[in-house]
Amino acid sequence: MEPLNESLFGNASLEAPAALASALAPMAQSGHFDELRGVATPLSAPRPGLPAGPGALLYDAATEPPLPTAPVDASESPTKPPLAPAWNHFFEEIGSGGFADLPRRAVSLARQIRDNGVTYNVYADGDGPQRPWSLDLFPLIVSPESWAQIEAGVLQRVRVLDRVMADVYGPQQLLAEGLLPAALVRGHPGYLRAMHGVKPPGDTWLHITAFDLARGPDGNWWVVSQRTQAPSGLGYLLENRLAISRQFPQAFEALQVQRLAATYSAMMDGLQAMCPAGAPPHIALLTPGPYNETYFEHAYLARYLGVTLVEGNDLTVRDQRLYLKTLQGLRPVHGLIKRLDDQYLDPLELRPDSTLGVPGLLQAIRAGNVLVANMPGSAFLESPALLGFLPALARRLIGEKLQLPALPTWWCGERAAMEAVLPQLGDCAIKPTYPGSASHTTFEAVLGSQLGRRELDEWAGRIVREGDAHTVQSYLPLSQMPTWAQDFGPGHIAPRAMMLRVFAVSNGAQSWRVLPGGLARLAGSNAQIASMQRGGSSADVWVQTRGEVDRTTLLQPHATPASLARHRAPVTSRAAENMFWLGRYTERAENAVRLARLTLDLLSGEDQSSRPLLGWLHRLALRNALVPEAVPSAPRSRRVFERALIAELGNSETGKSVGFNLRCVREAAAAVRERLSQDHWTQIVRAEAEFVRRTAEQAGEVGEGSYATGAALRSLEAASAALAAMTGAQTDRMTRDDAWRLLSIGRHIERLGFLSSALAAGFEDGAVHEVPGFEAMVALFDSTITFHARYQQRRDVATMVDLLVLDGDNPRSLAWVTQTLRGRIARLAGSAPGKLTALSYELPDPGTWTLEKLCEPGPGARYPALVHLFDTCESAAYHVSDAIGTRYFTLTSESLRSVGA
Repeated sequence: MEPLNESLFGNASLEAPAALASALAPMAQSGHFDELRGVATPLSAPRPGLPAGPGALLYDAATEPPLPTAPVDASESPTKPPLAPAWNHFFEEIGSGGFADLPRRAVSLARQIRDNGVTYNVYADGDGPQRPWSLDLFPLIVSPESWAQIEAGVLQRVRVLDRVMADVYGPQQLLAEGLLPAALVRGHPGYLRAMHGVKPPGDTWLHITAFDLARGPDGNWWVVSQRTQAPSGLGYLLENRLAISRQFPQAFEALQVQRLAATYSAMMDGLQAMCPAGAPPHIALLTPGPYNETYFEHAYLARYLGVTLVEGNDLTVRDQRLYLKTLQGLRPVHGLIKRLDDQYLDPLELRPDSTLGVPGLLQAIRAGNVLVANMPGSAFLESPALLGFLPALARRLIGEKLQLPALPTWWCGERAAMEAVLPQLGDCAIKPTYPGSASHTTFEAVLGSQLGRRELDEWAGRIVREGDAHTVQSYLPLSQMPTWAQDFGPGHIAPRAMMLRVFAVSNGAQSWRVLPGGLARLAGSNAQIASMQRGGSSADVWVQTRGEVDRTTLLQPHATPASLARHRAPVTSRAAENMFWLGRYTERAENAVRLARLTLDLLSGEDQSSRPLLGWLHRLALRNALVPEAVPSAPRSRRVFERALIAELGNSETGKSVGFNLRCVREAAAAVRERLSQDHWTQIVRAEAEFVRRTAEQAGEVGEGSYATGAALRSLEAASAALAAMTGAQTDRMTRDDAWRLLSIGRHIERLGFLSSALAAGFEDGAVHEVPGFEAMVALFDSTITFHARYQQRRDVATMVDLLVLDGDNPRSLAWVTQTLRGRIARLAGSAPGKLTALSYELPDPGTWTLEKLCEPGPGARYPALVHLFDTCESAAYHVSDAIGTRYFTLTSESLRSVGA
């Protein structure tokens, strides 16, 4: 492979970009179709023993397996074929900077993906479950002629699959006639007997179907597999399109690339037309949640389509109808785009251990009260064994011959097929008929060419013993497309094996259209499977058109008040609860950081002999989980207490200190990721990661005395700055809807409870009656500057109460927090400004508090009215918290009403 070195980049602007690409880009490996040049690189001899016709295999090789005879490497040929016309046009139109600008664009693309927060959770990544989405700089360009073949074949196949499903869950004539083996249907764990006899809305079973295609050495496209349960990619390909079209805007226009929005619009129009009730119908997208590998896509797609993103516990079934639990009550759901596999949909009738689905959902489907895309029960269509039976099924069901062939497949449950394919195992792939099944033998796909003779014999024995669990597909060398690699030097063009996923979506009853684009999946440099779950990459897909480019947009030029109201997504009870706890944990983390900093400062300062102060610090540290309960108190052993506090800071596994609270902030934010800006989310993730890193380094360098304390204080200072940035994002950059009100209410409940308990402890221990304790209390309320500016050298109970309890302008006084809480609780309930609700009155009224009454001393220098107020505020805060949970999150008692039915 010839890298682009510095001298080549220096001369890149002197030569046409297309000529440079032709000269510098290696050809595809021998035996593979070269997408860049539109030709196949030849083999010196055919592979012996290959089944007739192109091989079929749910396998994507990054490099071709070793051949029995040495191939002629066309990439070393002194003359290379010219670029295909489309690719020649692409490089001539790459814009200013030409070829030399490609490294900068690759960096810009990576930064754009990272800044947009596009992620994919990779199972094979040992460093963690989440990484940025991998997108190559170059798109896959599909000519109008190739696309015509793909489009016609995919439309035909989705019609066949839909009618197969209708028959399997209806008259089952295909089984009776022997066109479809019963073992592949009734024996498949994805066959749902509960769906038999169901009539879906619009008589349409499949609304979103994905087909994985590969181009063989002959230049033709072949179907490798199909996905019908919850095919992924519709959101990622949108992000791919936006990112790549921005990098090459001139080429994007010049090549007449077909747009995508019209197909998404048609899909939504079709779903709305087929929904069983509702005008307009309410459609939601059901996601497994933020820990699913494609959660970013779920949130992105829901926003793009203008539908509500929901999890299973957001929904409930009442009287055979599906409802969304919102802050205003139960709202009917008429359509559901599901993004989880069928077995998790309904714990009452399917997997009882599933916490992702909705109890009673299948009953609502059977009653015809909800449209589900796709209808449950399609998993058997994904079995690779089905590919071999589809040609006959197409002739029987639609009277047509399939225009887009599938790769040759042998289901070893048929003896004749098994005997025919056993001698050819070395040139095929062995795949499970029922992948992921708990009741059948399952395994990872195996490539025969990578097995030794003994291993092949062992596999042959397994196939003979359990033929129905094994499916064999022959090998097909995948086409290779140009990619931009930066593994060394400034970058170079490298060919990589590619598979194309295309989507057929319904645009009405028994009607489909193919999205003019797709998701190209690239095999990793060291992998043999083009799978995003195995750490592969992706590429945008540019489908050219010779006609008019469809510039449809989902933006509505003539919006009405009614249409705008429909786009205001309801706040689900789950999202509301997570926003509430995001507020509480953010405030709790701030309180813990402030208290820890104050404690460490005082323990290493000049006031170490004040026993009331040390007792107060110990009491607050225990209450806020900054130290374990077994640690000696600060008055008894100041150094042990200090070391324990420092050790707990980053302990998020068994401790409940700062590190634990930062982790809880991140987890609560992850559950409402779609509601947060990218900057806000980045701040949250970075704050936790940075604090964990700092405390881990500190743990490895702990020494005696001031060094450990100084390192801990620096970590806390950085965390304090990060939390201040989060607070700014929550305060100034979020829409003031009900979700934000709950976040704010959560923060103020936490603040009221913390400050009330701190004041109560300070008065009970007597710490506030000494100068060090008095100053510490004011500092804990973050009010030192205001206090000294207002009262100068006065340090008495009256001045403290005036600023920390009664001041309506101090956001950390009890009066301000209580009054703000009362107002926001009333606004959440829909009350007019200035009107309070019954729950608001559960909090004490600051208007009744007076300095004279609160500062009236009792026996023993105690202030009974003041201490009683502190206790009342603290208990009221947590009582209100429980009441909010009952009213808005669990939807019990009077909250179980239906809105908009």
